Amino acid sequence: MNHAIQHLWMPLSTTPLLWLVVTLAAYVVACALQRACRDSALASPVLIAIVLAAVVVLASGTSYVTYFAGAQFINFLLGPATIALAIPLARNARLVRENMHGIGLALLAGSVTSIASGVGIVWLLGGTREVALSMAPRAVTTPIAVAVSEQIGGVPALTAALAILGGILAAVVGQHMLHGLKVRDWRAKGLAAGLAGSGVAAAQVAARDELGAAFAALGIGLNGLLTAILVPVLAGLFR
Repeated sequence: MNHAIQHLWMPLSTTPLLWLVVTLAAYVVACALQRACRDSALASPVLIAIVLAAVVVLASGTSYVTYFAGAQFINFLLGPATIALAIPLARNARLVRENMHGIGLALLAGSVTSIASGVGIVWLLGGTREVALSMAPRAVTTPIAVAVSEQIGGVPALTAALAILGGILAAVVGQHMLHGLKVRDWRAKGLAAGLAGSGVAAAQVAARDELGAAFAALGIGLNGLLTAILVPVLAGLFR
């Protein structure tokens, strides 16, 4: 029986379309599980889908290259999905201009705190300089984090993993934390999601409030820009 399954699976496993279907099916199952948990933020569809897809990839002995050949279409859609956040930003440009002073202070505080805390944790735990440099840009969107890490001598793969993990954690606990702190303003919620560099958290905000989506998009863009400037400068000072 196992031999028959393996004989059937082997030709299918190299078919790119199969891995696109597996990825989409994992997300559909994850969304169903979240609904079964009464839309609990702890049952994050993204996290569950990653685990399910990873289990299938590992269990089948499939290489990442083979998997990505099928899932690259979803990866391509990340670009248009991110750019789409510019639509609510453009619609709320006046409110953004009126709040630029507060946005600037929050951006500077969030970016500096993220960089300093990440490097500080690594040093306190006795980590190497390479790991510290990989940790520094983790709180921005993954493509920017990877580019910055590569520029300053970090490990891009480690930075990508940290950025993705941080984004998922921000999506899982971020809104609950803000609710516990009695933060009700969607501008603050959106900006917090953006400053955490979490596209997942930003998408959650965007699905609930257009103004929050505008500030989430602004946070992602400005935090990525500021981090790309600050981290190489700080890395040079502590060389």
